[in-house]
Amino acid sequence: MGFNQGELVSGVTRTLHVSGQTAMSAEGRPQHEGDVAAQLALALDNLEAVLAGAGMTLAHLVRLGVFTTDVDALVPHYGVLAGRLAAAGVAPATTLLGVTRLAVPGQVVELEGTAVA
Repeated sequence: MGFNQGELVSGVTRTLHVSGQTAMSAEGRPQHEGDVAAQLALALDNLEAVLAGAGMTLAHLVRLGVFTTDVDALVPHYGVLAGRLAAAGVAPATTLLGVTRLAVPGQVVELEGTAVA
């Protein structure tokens, strides 16, 4: 599915642990209720924004956690995520987990990651 089974990191000078990112606006309002693909894309945008704030990009990801309240609904849209990771030339070690719910009602996907530079 486009990810490595493991990532060996050596000589790291900076490590960024990114909290779970969901489909929230810059003002902190949930977006795209009921639209899994749009939520996934915005969560990924938000992940990239946190990375950019540290001077990093998706290419620095070595670990990605994908949490969803509906695995079956997410899988058909997984290409949104895989495509953007491939465009960045990265295939981080990834885990996809189905969860009962996320912290914000109406959110169906959350991404967290670890990046190194």
